[in-house]
Amino acid sequence: MTDIMRPYLFERTAVALLDKKPEEETLYSIEQQTALTEIETLDNKLMQRFHNKIKLQPELTRQLVSFQANKPRPTYRWYKYKEAFSASLIELLLSKYGITSGKVLDPFAGSGTALFATSDAGIDGDGIELLPIGQQIILVRKCLEREFTKDDFACLKRWGIERPWTQSQLRISLSELRITVGAYPKKTFELIEQYMGAWQRENERVQSVLRFALLCVLESVSFTRKDGQYLRWDYRSGRRRGSKPFDKGEILNFDKAIYSKINEICDDLEAGKDASELFFSKVLQGDINLFCGSCLDIMPTLPRNLYNAVVTSPPYCNRYDYTRTYALELALLGVGEEEISRFRQEMLSCTVENRAKDLLKINPAWIKAIATVDNQELLQAILHYLEEEKSEGRLNNNGIPRMVRGYFYEMACVIGECARVLKPNALLFMVNDNVRYAGASISVDMILSDIAENLGFHVENILVLPNGKGNSSQQMGKHGRNPLRKCVYVWRKI
Repeated sequence: MTDIMRPYLFERTAVALLDKKPEEETLYSIEQQTALTEIETLDNKLMQRFHNKIKLQPELTRQLVSFQANKPRPTYRWYKYKEAFSASLIELLLSKYGITSGKVLDPFAGSGTALFATSDAGIDGDGIELLPIGQQIILVRKCLEREFTKDDFACLKRWGIERPWTQSQLRISLSELRITVGAYPKKTFELIEQYMGAWQRENERVQSVLRFALLCVLESVSFTRKDGQYLRWDYRSGRRRGSKPFDKGEILNFDKAIYSKINEICDDLEAGKDASELFFSKVLQGDINLFCGSCLDIMPTLPRNLYNAVVTSPPYCNRYDYTRTYALELALLGVGEEEISRFRQEMLSCTVENRAKDLLKINPAWIKAIATVDNQELLQAILHYLEEEKSEGRLNNNGIPRMVRGYFYEMACVIGECARVLKPNALLFMVNDNVRYAGASISVDMILSDIAENLGFHVENILVLPNGKGNSSQQMGKHGRNPLRKCVYVWRKI
């Protein structure tokens, strides 16, 4: 094993604890050290199984497997969906593994990057997305590319020139959630309502694009910034959170922000095209179909052996709450408090507020997937350790064991469904991160790969990014800094 791989392949926990200086050992009980040593032993055992599958991949930069590489790309850059991977990653995988036709599925479609990148390659794409913000991004972009007319486009361009919202006498009330009250400067709030009033004069297609443009700028004109687990509030909002005032920097003027976004959309639609081809699909374009809802509900309804590939990035097991970080957008789309709570429970368990799902009630056929997780030694040791930490009051949130448990059991059901709907010999690509809780590094990549091998897949590779991902400041402060693998899994259906 090369030295460059060692930090990312062996995320040492118990060994590091035992090497601590005597004055630091008091932080950990004998029971903790014993449990962490057992986890490390089981992790190394699994590493021996997969060591020849785990490969450092210099071409997989952090920009490529995140939204960063989408920033300069027309159409993909309209909405900054931070949890997305890049279109360039999809293009790389399709090319490298020779996928040139058929149909691809993304069970966690997000903003639709996989769907549009495969469509541009002439491949049909099906996506499943639970949250209305992701659904809106996909449906509006599809409308712009396939349904917009020349008259619609002329109307949109007029909005970018004349700014009719500034003369609008009609105002439509902007919906708010408890978490979004006070999110905008008073003048900005009024202009948003005028903008929504002005679009009432346009047809449904133009309205949908104008609403989408507004979704794209909400964060930049607000007092908030997305910060994974919650919205961070600027000190100017008067809504202070934490001991240190937060300054998000420039809060954009609404007129300037929305004007720039409308013109960016128009410029991207026109780029490299003449008037005769602006609103006609490319010959090679594949179809795009969106299923709105939870993949746990929708995947069991899909036919067997339908897809030529699955390309996806599920929510990570990292406590990020999408219903909070996208609260401004969900409020604008009219999502209420009860619906927010429902979405939070229906999404894959990745937050401490997720309650346990009755998976066999959703689909009795998942009994094998659940049994596979029951028998996964490393995961069960981790879950036992986290429960002990909870009982001793050492976790910063008692929902962590339930979240981790739910995440892996639900992911096993998703993996089982992927095996069912893929054609024989078809590939599954998954971007995911390893995580760490209470000093225990969780090798999500190897645990899920072990589960996949029991549910109908052969693990071809676990492709590792050159630079490991850091863990949270709380984890680093208490347990030290260990780099965590960020990977792309490549599994083949047997």
